[in-house]
Amino acid sequence: MEIALVVLVLLLGLAVIAAWYGLRWVRMRRGGGVSVALRWNPDNTRAGWHLGIGRYEGEIFAWYRVWSLRTGPDRVFERQSLMIADRRDPAGTEAYAVPADATVLRCECDGHEPIEIAMGPGALTGFLSWLESAPPGRRLPRAS
Repeated sequence: MEIALVVLVLLLGLAVIAAWYGLRWVRMRRGGGVSVALRWNPDNTRAGWHLGIGRYEGEIFAWYRVWSLRTGPDRVFERQSLMIADRRDPAGTEAYAVPADATVLRCECDGHEPIEIAMGPGALTGFLSWLESAPPGRRLPRAS
């Protein structure tokens, strides 16, 4: 009897976690999210890619890691401090870790370590448009 109760509690716990992830995923996608892979500290050869959903929230780009229990974003990037330093295609096995037909952007953030963002063609167009649509009077280097 006790074993059945333990198994029931574990199954109920797994069901709650699965429902949490499902609702989180739907909520992120419904709010205009796009599939984005992110890699921080790209100069480290052992740094890996992390899959997530990116959302434009006014002046910030919020990134939510797919496998996270956090309710808020895992990383937040402000438009005014984000600058594209380089653009490339995925190399070698990297192509399997990023979205299909992705382009990798190396970005520099004011005072922070560089990051790499990988996204497919549609998401890339939206990201570049968002990045270049700065308020009047603010000069930005060309993102493309």
